Amino acid sequence: MPEPAHAARSHTQEDAAPAAGDSTPTAIPPCMATMDVVPDGDRMTVSMWGELDLGSRRLLPELYDMLTLSGGGVDLRLDAVGFCDCSGLNALLDLRTRAVDQGKTVAIRSCGVAVERLLDLTGTRGLFTDSARPDTGPPEGGGQDLRAEVTQLRRAMQTRPTIDLARGILMASFNLTPEAAWSVLVRTSQNTNTKLHHLARDLVGTVGGSTLPEQVQQQLSAAVAGVGRPGEAAACPTGPVEDRA
Repeated sequence: MPEPAHAARSHTQEDAAPAAGDSTPTAIPPCMATMDVVPDGDRMTVSMWGELDLGSRRLLPELYDMLTLSGGGVDLRLDAVGFCDCSGLNALLDLRTRAVDQGKTVAIRSCGVAVERLLDLTGTRGLFTDSARPDTGPPEGGGQDLRAEVTQLRRAMQTRPTIDLARGILMASFNLTPEAAWSVLVRTSQNTNTKLHHLARDLVGTVGGSTLPEQVQQQLSAAVAGVGRPGEAAACPTGPVEDRA
């Protein structure tokens, strides 16, 4: 096995702590992820472990550098990622966008349960495949495939604000943490067999006065109760929530 061409240092809360006397506010929380990079032909293989959340955006400059140094793109191995939320996926999507701009690809070669579940729920798994590796040759109609991928990527990016807004509504309505609100969305999506962005759209619609289906109301209430304090009842936002948000 070749020696790593680049090994990103471990990002922890201690690493990210500001120096004494530094009062500059930190916009992005500490990164709880680590990555190693190994060249593989004209591609870079990036192995990650830890947590991919909002703080993982701190890895993007290094990932952008690896993408630029590669000839064909980046292969991601995320088997050791134990937690991944919408912010972590957004960072990967941003890397994918940069790759498309450079005529390259970002492919997820392997991943654990946390990443796999998020890719399935958001319908973005197809954006991180690469059927045009140098050893297989370019696929037929490669230009059309690339345009289709770009269209799919744009569609996925359009759902991000709605999902983030829905999570914010849950946080404000039930005094949930960002992680708990995300858990509620995911659990309700699974239990109602509803795509995550569709559920988020319907939840945001309650701000304007629409009503959630009864089954969704029940599953949402159960999910909120599941992440709340034991024995605490939770009311589902079935109608307008402007007084809560």
